[in-house]
Amino acid sequence: MRAGNMLNPEPAVMVSCGESIGEYNIITIGWTGTICSDPPMCYISVRPERHSYGIIKRTGEFVINLVSRDLTTAADWCGVRSGAKFNKFLETGLTPVRATQVKAPLIHEAPVNLECRVKQVMPLGSHDMFIADILAVHAAEKLFNPKTDAIELWRAHLVAYSHGHYYELGKILGKFGFSVEKK
Repeated sequence: MRAGNMLNPEPAVMVSCGESIGEYNIITIGWTGTICSDPPMCYISVRPERHSYGIIKRTGEFVINLVSRDLTTAADWCGVRSGAKFNKFLETGLTPVRATQVKAPLIHEAPVNLECRVKQVMPLGSHDMFIADILAVHAAEKLFNPKTDAIELWRAHLVAYSHGHYYELGKILGKFGFSVEKK
């Protein structure tokens, strides 16, 4: 078997970027994740030939918008169409919203948005990794338990991507530490 990436599934996210309404763009990313909790940091990996690459490299900012079941079609469309040819916000009907810490817009319809500032760009081969500080996190009100005010991400119906297919995350199997909890 030829070497390849078999770490699956991957999160499906829409990354928004740009400093002004006329420049705003959305790129769908599967190669993303958390890399540090204190300080909160994440990464996205982007091919240099992608339209969003130049915008993110120049501005040093982006927003990771988590994809829900209801956003799967828009996420797929944004992943197969270029922002050089299409205004992805107009084409998908998604709503750009002003962020609090960066100039890149939030996607209003996304259940969770992470405002990010690039700390380092690491060329890796086919993709460059943008390592970023997470400056702010926004979550839809519907994700919070009204009794405990705890966030319940299962309410978002998040989507993962695996070998060309999108999957809705589902059944809760346990919580951190359940295997050693006293019964």
